[in-house]
Amino acid sequence: MLSRARPWIRHTRSLWPGLALPVLIMLGATFLSDHYGGPQLLYALLFGLAFHFLYEDERCRPGIEFCSKTLLRIGVALLGARITLAQIGQLGIGPLATAALGIVSTIALGAWLARRLGLKTDFGLLCGAAVSICGASAALAVSAVMPKSRENERRTLLTVVGVTGLSTLAMLVYPLLVKFLRLSDTGAGIFLGGTIHDVAQVVGAGLMISHEAGDVAVIIKLFRVMLLVPVVAALAWYWRQRASTAEGSSRSTPLLPFFLMAFMALVLVNSLGGITPRLMEGLSQVSRVCLVVAISALGIKTSFEDLVKLGWRPMALMLAETLWLAAVFVIYLCVLAA
Repeated sequence: MLSRARPWIRHTRSLWPGLALPVLIMLGATFLSDHYGGPQLLYALLFGLAFHFLYEDERCRPGIEFCSKTLLRIGVALLGARITLAQIGQLGIGPLATAALGIVSTIALGAWLARRLGLKTDFGLLCGAAVSICGASAALAVSAVMPKSRENERRTLLTVVGVTGLSTLAMLVYPLLVKFLRLSDTGAGIFLGGTIHDVAQVVGAGLMISHEAGDVAVIIKLFRVMLLVPVVAALAWYWRQRASTAEGSSRSTPLLPFFLMAFMALVLVNSLGGITPRLMEGLSQVSRVCLVVAISALGIKTSFEDLVKLGWRPMALMLAETLWLAAVFVIYLCVLAA
């Protein structure tokens, strides 16, 4: 028995030096966010960038890779514990169809606009998914199925920085726009939940209007999170098909990665009442911890100099996608649903 456990023990020991650093960064980012405000994921990313030199240490690299890949997938899978199908069905077909249209059109716009700005289509797809679904969490989920390269890792981090900043700005500006448009509490919730990138900022913006607006905003937001599964599955299929064509191979690969199947299973179990409120809160906390540790590790893997070299075009792309998504919901609420 001991001889069988020794390889596992050696593997665990090899991970520890690189695992400890992202965990410490997560704790520091959490402390700052809880006591001084600000986005936890952004703090974790910036701290991680400061420790990039440790990624060159062979003792740290296995643990950092484990955090940036395995813990990332676990964190995304556990997001499903927050969603039930009943929550989604309460709002009717109009807002849900608009949310789906917003996601599809924003991703398509991202791919098209990326080429016009001299960027790669893959980056446009990544930004489009992050902006239209759930911000940094969607960026991390999509990066898990993207072709692996240092360039894609740098662009993932830049996307996290961009959508986090834009989401925070939207949390402050969009409630003023809601007042200007004279939307009802329900309409305000639909707009805020359908357009703001990250869940925390959706909750904050909704409660600035009213509790009813906050509740509606969260339901719309959770529907967008649920659509992460088909979007990531479609992007994974696209990149695998492209890789197979390039390699002249027709290898059969699963359409859905395991972490997305786990996401869907948790949604189903939660819809059937199998997850208690206390367990849901616990799984949500574990998911958040895994995602913050993963973004810390991704920050460690990337140099700040490499991010700066990417220039202004990625931010212009994310801003255009954000404005487009807002326009889709304004048209629905002020024209189609009036």
